[in-house]
Amino acid sequence: MVKLQGIFPPIATPFDHKGDLYHVKVRHNVEKWNKTPLAGYAVCGSTGESVYLSTEEKIQLWEWVAAYADSSKILIAGTGVESVRETVYLCNRAEELGYKVAMVRTPHYYKNLLNRCDAQLLYFRAVADQSKIPVLIYNWPQATSLDIMAEAVAMLSEHPNIIAIKESSGSLEKVMQMVRDCTAGFQVLTGSAPTLAPSLAVGCVGAVLAFANAAPYATVSIWEAHRTRETAAALDWQNRIARAAQLVTTKYGIPGLKHAMDMNGYYGGPPRLPLVPVGPAQQQEIQQAFDGIKG
Repeated sequence: MVKLQGIFPPIATPFDHKGDLYHVKVRHNVEKWNKTPLAGYAVCGSTGESVYLSTEEKIQLWEWVAAYADSSKILIAGTGVESVRETVYLCNRAEELGYKVAMVRTPHYYKNLLNRCDAQLLYFRAVADQSKIPVLIYNWPQATSLDIMAEAVAMLSEHPNIIAIKESSGSLEKVMQMVRDCTAGFQVLTGSAPTLAPSLAVGCVGAVLAFANAAPYATVSIWEAHRTRETAAALDWQNRIARAAQLVTTKYGIPGLKHAMDMNGYYGGPPRLPLVPVGPAQQQEIQQAFDGIKG
């Protein structure tokens, strides 16, 4: 089974001034991240603006990142879309390009029909039955307005091809319930930078964090402190990143994160419309919050 221990950034997608994929900046970012202790990369997740990417663009990004990623990095492909059929196609296309795990978000468009345990179980089992790579469930209710239940995750953890969940709700109680109730070996990762240290403390094996795009060393420092049982150091780092993480995730989102990347030597660049870049006042707020956090 693929071990998903450590910190994975769901990498931001570089666009040029025309809004096209920016090949040279993909390479720049990946080669710079290769020098960090990040465990790998999640490509075409929410932070990668996947909902604004065509199928062809997703495949192109997977190809480029696979070409430039260090062989030690685990590659995760964001493949989840609304239908089982298209999700399976994307999972298996990613496998052909060398990706080891498919990150599949909860389907949510028909909320009244999908906000039920039986529908969620059907979707993920059907994908996992046909995917050539293992499935990582991706739950982000703040964006989808659909929160997969911990009881459903526990049942899905029994499927041999469903190996993990990225739980981005920020609920420690839910994380604890999944760690307790899921099948032995099932991996719970957090997607919430503001709760990284406590999530690791209650049993998460790692994290998929947008914040790690701009500040990989700070997030890895929390992971390493946890791994070496230096609880006080983990909490100290958690407090140091708290304001910056809140600004580039919940408050200003992808546009704020991309500005932070530009500040720290990575390429963030413009988001894709209809998202708009942060203005001068927001930029200054982000810069102040990142003082002292090494990129």
